[in-house]
Amino acid sequence: MISGINHITLSVRDLDESFRFYTEMLGLRPVARWYKGAYLEAGGLWVCLSLDEKARRESLEEFTHLAFTVAQDQFRAAVERLVQAEVECWQQNRSEGDSFYFLDPNGHKLELHVGTLESRMRSLRESPPLDLQCF
Repeated sequence: MISGINHITLSVRDLDESFRFYTEMLGLRPVARWYKGAYLEAGGLWVCLSLDEKARRESLEEFTHLAFTVAQDQFRAAVERLVQAEVECWQQNRSEGDSFYFLDPNGHKLELHVGTLESRMRSLRESPPLDLQCF
């Protein structure tokens, strides 16, 4: 059965722009790069940027997004760097823990989040939504 998330692939229109965004703005560690892609690492997560002429031009209306973990003591500086770069914010935080929701250059919805599954579950138990089931 599944033992974890192996990697995430994001289609990008401009590899140079996306590579700079993910490495310089977000701090992902570059691992490899070639003419149609790049591998980056975020903690133990492997992120692939894949050059794709069909890559989206704008964000989707749905809530689907990718959240990156940020330490509490680094959160404010990370958000300020993104705000100064004039990234588009797509939602205000309404969940437990500090979060900043923003778009990458291709319209992928991203989040910087301070928190863990354990802190999220504590929050859910304190104010349970209708029909909450914990396993």
